[in-house]
Amino acid sequence: MIMEVEAEQRQAAETTAPGIVQLSHLRGIGLTIASIMTNEVFFRDFQNRREIAGYLGLASSPWSSGAVSRDQGIQRSGNPRARRTAIELAWLWLRHQPDSGLARWFHERVGAGKGRIRRTMIVALARKLIIALWRYLTQGLLPEGAMTKA
Repeated sequence: MIMEVEAEQRQAAETTAPGIVQLSHLRGIGLTIASIMTNEVFFRDFQNRREIAGYLGLASSPWSSGAVSRDQGIQRSGNPRARRTAIELAWLWLRHQPDSGLARWFHERVGAGKGRIRRTMIVALARKLIIALWRYLTQGLLPEGAMTKA
């Protein structure tokens, strides 16, 4: 029964949105996450990477007053469903694409750290991953070291 439902989902995705199928060819990205990301994020035309991060609420929020300039962290004023899915996708990416450039970047930064540093860096990885997937869908550039499903 599950296989029948998955076959129906794949057939519906092929006819309505080719981006879903293209994303689901990457290891670690299933049909459900691909459809959420395509329907929530990649249906829009973005001009640059900052627009994507701003739409997801993963862009930094600067604050300045006179000579003082600070970064207040991420805004969290974007699409909450897409942001949650992007962070979940970042964890899945680390698990299923351990040899990719993004996974290596994460492990170089975090090292053996736990707790807060990992949570902070997974958000940064999610931002980088969504930008890499946007480039994959629009320009055909596969993320560095990413593997596709057989």
